[in-house]
This record gives sequence, structure tokens and C-alpha cells, in this order.
Amino acid sequence: MLDLLPVPTAIISLSDGTVRFEAVNLSFRAAGFSAPQGRDALLDGLADQITGFLRSVDCRRRMALRIGDAVDSRHYDVTLARRPESVQTPRCVMSLVDQTPEQRTETSLRREMSTDSLTGLPNRTGFADLVEDVIVAVDRARYAVLVVNLDRFSRVNACMGSLSGDELLISVARRLKGVLRSRDVLARTGGDEFAVLLGLREGTEDALQVAGRLQQALVQPFQLSDFSIRVECSIGIALGEDADDEAEDMIRHAQFAVKRSKRTGQTEVYRPHLFDIVRSQFSIETRLRHALEVGQLRLAFQPICDLSNGRINSFEALARWRTPEGEQISPTAFIPVAEESGLIVPLGRWAMDEAARTLAEWDRQRGRDSGARMAVNLSAVQLQRDNVETMFADVLVRHGLCGDRFTIELTESAFVVDPDRTLQTMLALKDLGASIAMDDFGTGYSNLAYLQKLPIDKLKIDRSFITGMLADRDKVAIVRAILSLAQALGMRTTAEGIETQELEHTLVALGCAFGQGYFYSRPVDAAAAYQLLLDRNA
Repeated sequence: MLDLLPVPTAIISLSDGTVRFEAVNLSFRAAGFSAPQGRDALLDGLADQITGFLRSVDCRRRMALRIGDAVDSRHYDVTLARRPESVQTPRCVMSLVDQTPEQRTETSLRREMSTDSLTGLPNRTGFADLVEDVIVAVDRARYAVLVVNLDRFSRVNACMGSLSGDELLISVARRLKGVLRSRDVLARTGGDEFAVLLGLREGTEDALQVAGRLQQALVQPFQLSDFSIRVECSIGIALGEDADDEAEDMIRHAQFAVKRSKRTGQTEVYRPHLFDIVRSQFSIETRLRHALEVGQLRLAFQPICDLSNGRINSFEALARWRTPEGEQISPTAFIPVAEESGLIVPLGRWAMDEAARTLAEWDRQRGRDSGARMAVNLSAVQLQRDNVETMFADVLVRHGLCGDRFTIELTESAFVVDPDRTLQTMLALKDLGASIAMDDFGTGYSNLAYLQKLPIDKLKIDRSFITGMLADRDKVAIVRAILSLAQALGMRTTAEGIETQELEHTLVALGCAFGQGYFYSRPVDAAAAYQLLLDRNA
């Protein structure tokens, strides 16, 4: 009866603690397994599991069997079965289903999925699997992950084509692999990104030495067609001792270190506290996006006074953010995040519209022009990404205001990134009536050519030169030089950070026109600012 079954089948029993074949069919013999009463690799490999089944009350059990070496192995799905009424008898039927073709196909697919087709190295998936294995098996202090990112690789693709780019990647992979130790594993984890799984003997110093060899391997130029291409790289290191139990976290830590390496120009080792800062910034970005959507931000207004008579000339509009939980988030924390994330564009648009709305409201309260002007900061990022002149024109129309009620404050970085576009935008804003002020003058590039070329009306002297000026002759000299320069170029000046009357008198004597600081008022809400305007300008 067994020979009528198409799959390899045998009857096995347990006698005196030994598993034996009682009968087998032709398919079983054809598959290369033993004759009855024999013992072979099959029984040796499954003896304990078969014994456990025969001594249990189970009627059916499945298990996997692999026979042979890794190169030429066969895989079987093994089923043990018996009737419920026979569970007390130590006999059962074993049937085998050959899973070798499926296993080999699966292994091949898995290999393809985990291998980079261009370089033959492990890809991101394959590398993560290798790191996962190491996390489980090796002491954390004994390994590290390096991420190597090629600098300006996109220029090769853009100028020479993707085929040349692929050729360069293959050459880079060969060089990097050539300087690694036999126990290290190189992978290509992205377009221009490679990763190395390192075994450590000397801790961080070991990893830094390998990073140095990788950089040195790329010093010699690569020859592509008629071009000699120099390739530089940034390297980030994540140590196993700083990792959690996830391979992706380890790789991500090394990638974070690479970003720092691009900024510092040297190999960087991941430090958890720096990652905490980045996570905090990401949290601020997420919360700021929501705050803009639901209207949590507000403007505060700090007066800018005419130093000759103490009257308020204008107010600087400053963004303030208090969360529903009462947390006051400083502009020094959220403005850089807004600039990096691009949220500075909607933030800047909101600030301009809110400043104009406040001016229009003051005019309505007074029944005529309130006499106030508004200074609004414009980020260099917004200047590059937004249609500022159109936005400003729409704000003026929406609130029924003239452009001469506004001063647009730009930092020096705005003039450096794209001078031609900056000039066009400034001219368009001036055509709408606005004045242009250079904010925080003296702390950035201070290129005098920009001052001559660009239509700047005012220079704002940074508070770092004003604070402590009376006790520092160098600061006095700097302020005097800025004031002289502004006068020569026909520009007015505003000193930030005035906190005492003595400072005010000194600046008046030096020829400064306007002042801003706690001596006059801290930034206040719209209602308090309007009252200040009425009291000082009465």
C-alpha cells in the first residue's frame, strides 16, 4: 500500500528508545533514504523530534529537515501522523515533501534582494541584516558602523552621464574594499553612500583608523574617459555601545554623523546628546507646523525711537510662540528650524499680514493715520523661495495701507546667497514704497560692495556692539565707524540693545538717528504697543 503513495513515505516506530524504519515505499528509496531497519541522516537529524512525537498524544506534527552541506543541501517538509486511536502505540507514518526547488528559489531571491546589482556588494537591506546578526551575537563594544558619503557625486552624473557615474561607483567600491580588513564588510546603502560593518579591537580609535584609510584610498584621482576625477567623502561613525537593539537605528546614527561630517569637514562619531538635539528640532518643526495651521503664534512689538526727541518712529514686529500648555518657545529655537524646514515662508507671510492688520487696526482706533510704521523681518530663505513682492503687494491691498508704512529688514546673508535676485526684489519692494534696512550689521559678511550696490535705506547696528560699549573703546570705535560709513552712503542708523539713558546720550553724540531696546520698552502685545504710541507721541 505504501508504494501506491506518490510522496516518499515510511512507517517508523520507537523500540527500546531507538527510532527505526518498519517499511518504506519506492519513492522513499528513490529519494535516497535508507531501507527498513536502517539508520541514516534523516533519522539522525530528526530522532529527538520523532521520539518526542511518539511519546506524546499528538496525532500530527510537521517539521523541517535539511540534509547535506550548505552548497548542495536538500530541504524537506516532514509530516508525522497517526490515528487518534493509535496514540498509545509508538508507531507513525512519516511523509516527506521535497522543498528544495522552492528553498533555492527563495534563497536566490533573497540574495538578489539583499545585493546591490551594480557593485555586487550588500545593499541597504542586506547590510541591515548583517548588522542585526552582529547586534545579537557580538558584544556591543566590539563593533561599529561607518557610513561613507561621496561629496558632490551628483555633479558627475549631471556632467558625464549615469554610465560614467556607475563606472565611478564601481571603482570607488573596489578601492574601499581593498583597504578594509578581512573581517570588515562593505555595502552600498544608497546612490552615493557606502557603509562598513567593523569589528573593533581598540574601540573608537580602531574605527577612526579605518576611516582614515578609506579617505586615503580616494585621494588618487579616478580616470573616466578623458577626465581625471577627484572624489572626496564624508564619514560618520556609530559605535555599537551607543546603539539600541535595532540595526536601522545603528545605520541611522552613522548617517546622522555623516551630516555633521559634511558641515565640519572631518570624520564625526555619533554622540547621543547631539541626536537628542536633532530630535528636539524635529519636534519643534512638527509643533510649529501645527501652530501655524491653528494660529498659536502672535506678534510682539518693540518700539524704535527717534533719539533726537524720544518719539516712537516705528515698531519692529517680532514673532512669539506660546503653546497651549503655556510653554514659551524662544525665537532663537524655532526661527532656525523654520528656515531649515521651509516653514519660514508661511511664517513670514503670516508675520507680514499680521503686522499690516495691526497697523490698520490702530488707524481705525485713532480714526486716522496712527503715525506708526512697522518694521518686519524677511528671512534670506523666504527671499529665495517666495514671491515676496507679490505677497507684499497683496497685503497692502488687503488692509488698505501704503507701502511707505513698512520697513523690510534683511540680514546680510540675504545679500550674499543670490545678489542679483535680492537686488530685483529690493527694487520691487521700494517701488511699492517700502524702506529697506540691513539688520544686525557688522555680524555677517559686511561687504562694502553690497552697501554701494543695493538700495539700502537704514543700517541697524547689532546689539553686540552696543551692549557694554561705554566700557569698551573698541566697541565705541566700531560704532563710530559704522555711523560714519552710513552717513557717507546717505543711510540712517538704528542702534539695537539700548538699555540706559547714558547709552542713549552717547549714541546721540556719535550721530545715531534711532534707537531700540529695553530702555524704551520690551516687546509688548498690540494693545500695549498702541498705548505706548499714544503716550510717547502725544
